[in-house]
Amino acid sequence: MQVHVRLLQGNWNLGYALDKHTVRSIYLGDNEYGRAQFDTQRSEAGEALFRLKYRSDLNQVQPLAQALSEHICPLIPEPGAIIPMPASTERPFQPVTVVARTLGQIMKTPVVENVLHKAQGGPKLKDVACRADKVQALEGKFFTVDNLPYNGARPVLLLDDLFDSGATAEAATTALLRYPKVSSVLLVTLTSKV
Repeated sequence: MQVHVRLLQGNWNLGYALDKHTVRSIYLGDNEYGRAQFDTQRSEAGEALFRLKYRSDLNQVQPLAQALSEHICPLIPEPGAIIPMPASTERPFQPVTVVARTLGQIMKTPVVENVLHKAQGGPKLKDVACRADKVQALEGKFFTVDNLPYNGARPVLLLDDLFDSGATAEAATTALLRYPKVSSVLLVTLTSKV
């Protein structure tokens, strides 16, 4: 998979995305139901994520995990664990979690799915236009449970699918950095809107 790794800035210690999600998108007009239609070209990582997330194409998991292993893992310290971002939408399978599990196998690093949690309630972030409102909506929503399989503090790799405003990643990072077993947060996303 060809990627163009992007540096992500925020309250995490180090952050990267494999690539920009969308290369270009041209508005074609509305369909017969009044929904906007677009001709969208995505990066390879963006197309793989789209197929995994919206077409349930599990064949995209291995290439995405392999790309993370080859292009981003050499740029970050070895983490003590991989923590998938809690899902905001119920699906038959969670794309971030299945990629995290495969990445964990490649890296020989534990994937701990029950450390970071997000409280339910509040608006869906995709319906919130302004970053400041997203930050406010996420205030205090993330919390941790002591389930990391080691003693002492180590870096953790926080994996998410799509980096947009960074509000969710910052709220999750704040919660993780309060957890005594986390020395630093390495944010890794499959794609980035920015």
